[in-house]
Amino acid sequence: MSLIELFSDYVYNQKDLKEYVEKRKKVKERGEFNDNLLFRAADNLEKLKSEDREVYDLMYITLEEYVKLDQGHTLEYPINFIREILKLHKQGCCPRNVYEDYKAGLTHPFQDA
Repeated sequence: MSLIELFSDYVYNQKDLKEYVEKRKKVKERGEFNDNLLFRAADNLEKLKSEDREVYDLMYITLEEYVKLDQGHTLEYPINFIREILKLHKQGCCPRNVYEDYKAGLTHPFQDA
C-alpha cells in the first residue's frame, strides 16, 4: 500500500492519525504533512468531536460529497480535508466557519483544484 493510500484510509475511515504517523514510518515515501502537523490535526479532530459533534460529522459528510463529485483529483481530497482541520481552533477561527468555508468549496467552479 502506498503512503497516500494509507493516509486516505486513515482520513476516510476516521482512524487515529497518531497511529498513522507510526505506520507511515515503515513506508519509504515522503508524506504531505510532518508528524507535528498530523498530531495537531488529530488533536483538533478529537477536540471537535468532543466539543461540537455536529460540525465534526458535517466535515466528514462534506468530505464524502467531494469524493462523490469525483472531479479527478482524488489524491487531494484527504489532504485538503486535513488542511481544513488544521485551521480549527486557531485564534479567531471557529469550527462552524471552517466547516462553512470547506462546504462552500463544493459549489466553487474549481473545487477540485
